[in-house]
Amino acid sequence: MDHFLYRDGVMHAEDVPLTLIAEAVGTPTYVYSTATIERHARVFKEALADVESGPDGPLVAYAVKANPNAAVLATLARLGLGADVVSGGELVRARRAGIAAEKIIFSGVGKTADEMALALREGIGQFNLESEEEAETLSAVATSLGMEARVAFRINPDVDAGTHAKISTGKSENKFGIPYAGAIAAYARAAERPGVRVQGIAVHIGSQLTDLTPLEAAFGRIGALIAELRAAGHAIATADLGGGLGVPYDPSQPAPPPPALYGAMVAKATKGWNARLIFEPGRVIIGNAGVLLTRVIRVKPGAANPFVIVDAAMNDLMRPALYDAWHDIRAIVPRGPRVAANVVGPVCETGDTFAMGRAMDRVEAGDLVAFMTAGAYAATMASTYNSRPLTPEIVVNGADWSVVRPRQSLEQLIGEERLPNWLQGD
Repeated sequence: MDHFLYRDGVMHAEDVPLTLIAEAVGTPTYVYSTATIERHARVFKEALADVESGPDGPLVAYAVKANPNAAVLATLARLGLGADVVSGGELVRARRAGIAAEKIIFSGVGKTADEMALALREGIGQFNLESEEEAETLSAVATSLGMEARVAFRINPDVDAGTHAKISTGKSENKFGIPYAGAIAAYARAAERPGVRVQGIAVHIGSQLTDLTPLEAAFGRIGALIAELRAAGHAIATADLGGGLGVPYDPSQPAPPPPALYGAMVAKATKGWNARLIFEPGRVIIGNAGVLLTRVIRVKPGAANPFVIVDAAMNDLMRPALYDAWHDIRAIVPRGPRVAANVVGPVCETGDTFAMGRAMDRVEAGDLVAFMTAGAYAATMASTYNSRPLTPEIVVNGADWSVVRPRQSLEQLIGEERLPNWLQGD
């Protein structure tokens, strides 16, 4: 469910007509709904009500990479969520937004020594280690600082998530985690390293999952491994089950399982683990909470269907070009019968295509259009390709709205560039 609804023939974000935002801020621009963010966070937390997770209950650590906007993070911080970060920059963002350090999990395969030192000084809750080499580096950093790092190893369970190859993370050929078969030996060596305290285990097999079966299979392997690790003398107190739960993009496709069904599966799969469970939802919290608002530049005749050329482009929303991702496309003020059209942007790439032969509202030059379900992996993946400034981001809260990232100016885009001495003057 989201809070982008039509009233009197105009799409609103909560109580704000999107026409008003377009007039005030211009297009393209991202618009996020606070009510949707809050609802999705609440529904996810409620879905975990029956899981066994120790006296502190489960930790829901929002995947900052999905949407790192400060206002989004601050909204989630007020709801008590933690953060799953994959860089020093995301860690700083999370802390500045008010997320408690002990609720921060540091994931990612390429943590640098400087990032490790930053996280140690902040006092984060856990490092999810992805290799023994990383454990060695962290040990050296922690020892040099006279500190101790709380760690878990991310296990690669060799389970196919059944999702797009570019967002699959749990197969043996993926770069993430350590092999399941080598886990016992890796934990034994980590336990001997100074400055490192083994406290948990982690797994994450992919993103945009629409079937719980692969997750259940992965959790089954992790449960067995927890028992083996404890038998070997390791105190496994936390189990990070990752994220990846999908959201509905294409209404013609089967809907992903709801959080309640996911929570029931987790409760069954983890019964008796006697560990604090950690979850890293991203897309399921923020995906449906955002839209990309764009304006039609012109409509151009095509061989089969007309080309609707909009002022948003692949640099603003990469997912269709990168993953062949599907986004619903809706007119802000629908004007009658639907038509088949090709929706494209102005970037000089054939890949700058959002939809081909899409059944959509008929639009004309100057009309406003929304790309739906654009809250996750959208603005955060934007670039300035073709010297196009980054788009602004807007947050709506009831009848109020605020610019939470202004539109980048051309001067800001190119003003920091410098000519070398030999190209300056005569």
